[in-house]
Amino acid sequence: MVAPVLGFTCILTAVASYPAFSWTSNALSDLGVAPGLTGLLFNFGLCASGFLGFNFTVFGLFTYFRKSLVGKTGALVFAAAAVALIAIGVFNESFKGTHFAVSVALFVLGPLSMFIMTSAFLLGHQRRMAIFTLLIAIVAALPWILLFTFRYVKGVAIPETVSALAVSAWTITLCYVMAKQSRAAT
Repeated sequence: MVAPVLGFTCILTAVASYPAFSWTSNALSDLGVAPGLTGLLFNFGLCASGFLGFNFTVFGLFTYFRKSLVGKTGALVFAAAAVALIAIGVFNESFKGTHFAVSVALFVLGPLSMFIMTSAFLLGHQRRMAIFTLLIAIVAALPWILLFTFRYVKGVAIPETVSALAVSAWTITLCYVMAKQSRAAT
């Protein structure tokens, strides 16, 4: 649950510290090469959130889906998305080709992992969680589909933020569900 809060705190603080940033004209990653504390804070937030997200996957999702090959596959894809998030912070826009590749990986793998986990929830007869996960996956993918279809903004900060907020909401919700089930089992 800490990963999304930490990540967005660092991102919003970086936005607040850099008046030249535009939600409609920039990418969030533009903050990663901003001078001074802005770039450091932004990149730290991505790396720390990715690290926490990876740990959530290894110690949470893999355990949660221990009896489901489909669930473990979705968790593996989610882990890859977490690694991509770390890589965005490490390979900022100064590393143009690498940065672009890991950014695309994050925003493809996040929703893809949720589509896979939707199947795992359905197979596990968790209909409500399947529907919720499917809706979140759609919300995470839709800003990108719309951007490439209608180009509704010049930059990508808005689709990045909407997609990341959707994945964050799913992560926090699943953490709550997992904690509740764990308490009920003890």
